Amino acid sequence: MAWSIADVARMSGVTSRTLRHYDEIGLLPPAWIGSNGHRYYGEAELLRLQQILLMRELDLGLREIRAVLESRMDRTAVLREHRGRLLAERNRLETLVRTVDRTIAELEEGKDNSDMAKINRPENLFEGFEAARTEAELDAEVQERWPQAWEQSRPAVEGMTPEETERWQREVTAQMIRMAEFMVAGTPVEDAAVQAEVDVHYQGVCRFWTPNAEGYKGLGRTYVDEPDFRANFDKIADGLAEYQRDAMAAYADARLS
Repeated sequence: MAWSIADVARMSGVTSRTLRHYDEIGLLPPAWIGSNGHRYYGEAELLRLQQILLMRELDLGLREIRAVLESRMDRTAVLREHRGRLLAERNRLETLVRTVDRTIAELEEGKDNSDMAKINRPENLFEGFEAARTEAELDAEVQERWPQAWEQSRPAVEGMTPEETERWQREVTAQMIRMAEFMVAGTPVEDAAVQAEVDVHYQGVCRFWTPNAEGYKGLGRTYVDEPDFRANFDKIADGLAEYQRDAMAAYADARLS
């Protein structure tokens, strides 16, 4: 039995755009493409998509996912490993629920007994939380993975005042919202208005380093593949990272090649 790309999108919740992208990068080719150009998927492809989505839930990037899928590891063994990680995450979330429940109970008890709530054991407020990566850790990762860009960006970054940094962050967020509006409206990434917005993004990037066409495309792919970057886009709108990446690729081909 086979399912069309629309069927798979409906069943999985993955957009047709994302499924086509997975095909283009060799991550999830369809079982065959019909004479009408439509993609069709079989059971093997559905199982592969399930693995991809499981690994995305575990915050693996697309390059890491491809490496796992191409390693030809036993499928059952891979699923058992994913199951173990999911159980660990479930346990962490259950701990967080208990932490919140305990805080609610202590706050309500404190209000019953006095005008000010009392927390009996402050350390319990933070049970179950994962330690966030520090700014220094993130900076060290950027330096290791993109040394040339890191080196070029240092003078601009270090020269920014806290007020300038805050203003720049607000500008970035506002731009992401404008791109999300284009995406929701179904505006093609090649549209002149979208490309004008991407030009603003590119000029902003050039404040820190000047990427060529391939470098700018690589930055767009990073927005999709790296969990820390992707999460920022997902906070604005699902699918925004992919839309931004595609718009940047179109810009690079037209303006930077």
